[in-house]
Amino acid sequence: MTTVRLPLFPLNSVLFPGLVLPLNIFEERYRAMMRELLKTPEDEPRRFAVVTIRDGHEVAQSAPGLPDPTAAPERGAAAGFGKDPLKAFHKVGCIADAATIRERADGTFEVLATGTSRVRLTSVDASGPFLTAELEPLPEDPGDEAGALAEGVLRSFRQYQKRLAGARERSLATGADLPDEPGVVSYLVAAAMMLDTPTKQRLLQAPDTASRLRDELRLLRSETSIIRTLPSLPAQELTRGPTSLN
Repeated sequence: MTTVRLPLFPLNSVLFPGLVLPLNIFEERYRAMMRELLKTPEDEPRRFAVVTIRDGHEVAQSAPGLPDPTAAPERGAAAGFGKDPLKAFHKVGCIADAATIRERADGTFEVLATGTSRVRLTSVDASGPFLTAELEPLPEDPGDEAGALAEGVLRSFRQYQKRLAGARERSLATGADLPDEPGVVSYLVAAAMMLDTPTKQRLLQAPDTASRLRDELRLLRSETSIIRTLPSLPAQELTRGPTSLN
């Protein structure tokens, strides 16, 4: 299978195809990555790969007390990810296309990217100023009955939204059109649900769209039932992960 080599950006969250990823870049290794991406002609995609961290720190130890007062500062592209960075990351990630890369006066960057397609991580190179990776494209197989499953997921997702809004004592925005293409539905719902990172990663690496939708249907019914029986809990008690779609 054809592979592609791209800069690698590990995060503590999961990026899905079609979802927007805002980034505040301040570590030198990722600043170097952005400077390299800016060399790409404006009419070509500025792509990098996002993978979820399995074992390690999103921000490397740079000084005593940041974040662990007992750890020595680390330097280099693989700082915070151990001797073998490949083992520190989940193997299925997502390519991101940086639509906006804006350098601030202090040398940090504001980046707005969008997830495009899934990839499988095969190797990691830490010899340069930032991590790069060899990646295999991971096609999205629709699977069986994806269309019918998407309809069921959308119905359950609307109920989930209503229950969550009620438990949080917030109003629910209405009138927004939800997509009906099964693959898009599966990624949107996976990103929007309040789930922990391992569960979101499981959804990202589902073998096909139908399998992802079946898993989401089970999750939506379970989560909606929990929210229904615990309507007075504070919002933070209802979530099992960050509220950001990133």
